[in-house]
Amino acid sequence: MLTKLHIQNYAIIDEIEIYFSSKLNIITGETGAGKSIVMGALNLILGERADSGVLLNTEKKCFIEGFFTVEDKQAVKEFLKANDWDEEEELVLRREINANGKSRAFINDSPATLQQLKVLASLLVDLHQQFDTLELGDSDFQREVVDALAASQSSLASYQTQYRQWIQASKALNELQKKKADFNKELDYHQFLFDELNELNFSSNELEDLEQELKLLTNSEGIKSALSKVHFELKESEQPLVQSIKQFIQQLNAYASYHAQLPAVIERLQSAQIELQDIAGELDSINDSIHFDAERIEFINERLANGYKLLKKHNVHTTNELLQIQQDLEQKLQAVLQVDDTILAKEKECNNLLKEANKIAERISQARLKETPVLEEKVNQLLHQVGMPNARLKVQITVKEQLNEWGKDEIEFLFDANKSNRFEPIRKVASGGELSRLMLCIKSLVAQSIDLPTLIFDEIDTGISGEAAKQVGLIMKNMAAKRQIICITHQPQIAGKAHQHFFVYKESKGNAIHTNIRILSQEERITAIAQMLSGEKPTAAALENAREMVMQ
Repeated sequence: MLTKLHIQNYAIIDEIEIYFSSKLNIITGETGAGKSIVMGALNLILGERADSGVLLNTEKKCFIEGFFTVEDKQAVKEFLKANDWDEEEELVLRREINANGKSRAFINDSPATLQQLKVLASLLVDLHQQFDTLELGDSDFQREVVDALAASQSSLASYQTQYRQWIQASKALNELQKKKADFNKELDYHQFLFDELNELNFSSNELEDLEQELKLLTNSEGIKSALSKVHFELKESEQPLVQSIKQFIQQLNAYASYHAQLPAVIERLQSAQIELQDIAGELDSINDSIHFDAERIEFINERLANGYKLLKKHNVHTTNELLQIQQDLEQKLQAVLQVDDTILAKEKECNNLLKEANKIAERISQARLKETPVLEEKVNQLLHQVGMPNARLKVQITVKEQLNEWGKDEIEFLFDANKSNRFEPIRKVASGGELSRLMLCIKSLVAQSIDLPTLIFDEIDTGISGEAAKQVGLIMKNMAAKRQIICITHQPQIAGKAHQHFFVYKESKGNAIHTNIRILSQEERITAIAQMLSGEKPTAAALENAREMVMQ
């Protein structure tokens, strides 16, 4: 609810504060007094763009502040939480406009973007102007009206959960199918690469080991010759080195007791003798293990040639890198087999989700179809009340096969203004005045079903008078029983239904003319309404008529 509007330095408004009631607030005033200026200022805190031309005094900033009570509006609380703004009992929307035209927006004194201000304001205020009826021809608005009256909110919430899950599952299924198609494109090539590696069946570090073995085999004769020669000199020559060291030990033993260092030297020679004997034995064993093998050399050369070819093909350098590629290829080939099972499972999930979504969508469709004749009857009765006895609304619901976010129905409001039985889409045939009154009738019905924000009607009564205007006033008064309504009007029949009546007027301050506003007392209301009926100097009959309007 809008509790206070503070305007400073805007157009011809110096500074005013308007305190609104929670019910029906009527704003009247002579043409040109500044009613539209008040609405223009209000529009700024609802997110409309501004320029420096609105400043009364270009040396000061322009301020417009709206003070709102949030009460139990969950959507507002969720918006504040989502944007990290504190939730307070009073919500303040503010715009500041500098002389250079630059404006700033604030929500509870925290800077906000214009879009944030606009979104939040839309949750607080529904501004309905004389020509602001385009949404009436919008299919989303029409669907929202039908669903509000059919009380489908709970079913819609369940449906949308199911629908979103189905969309996500379908997207995952499409990705799997695309993945399978990509797999299939490269399947033969991957299989060829894998078979090529698998057939050679390399073991870990095999190529590196074969390279070492080939060096050994190709140099086997030289190695054997060197081994034999060293073994011969150690143990089999005319004077073997091992035997010579043994003799050295015997010669030194004879004098070991004569010098303190000789026993240690003898011990070292004994160790060398034993080590050389072991070396000679090991050389002989190595020599026996080395054999020139032409067939083995041929086998290794062939295997290395195949290995080098694959190393170059895959742009790697080691056997283990080839084995990793082989493992990766095997996983890709296995994935092709696994993706079919995954696709089958995902298809089953999609079908179940779609079946359930269709079931809920059918329930929503039935509720809409059931509510349609009731909506048509009630709107048509209200249209008769507001001076459109020949106008009729018809709601056309077409059930589609393809689901969308809101079910399976296409909803279109059709309109016939003259009982011609030629119903056409509202956006094509209804005039501005017809749209305004039709929107009022529809909103009055919707207001009984859902918690609408503050409703503001800006001169939507153009083109009506008498009984029709009285009925519009009654509709607004009934709506105001449960929510705040602010209405700018020129019709005395509507002004007579006010819970609080504001009067906009111009006054002279020094050499300047300013717009001001004040709340009228009971007697002032009667006089103002009488002036609306008969002119600046109302007759006794007009005063009596005005009194009757106020008292009804």
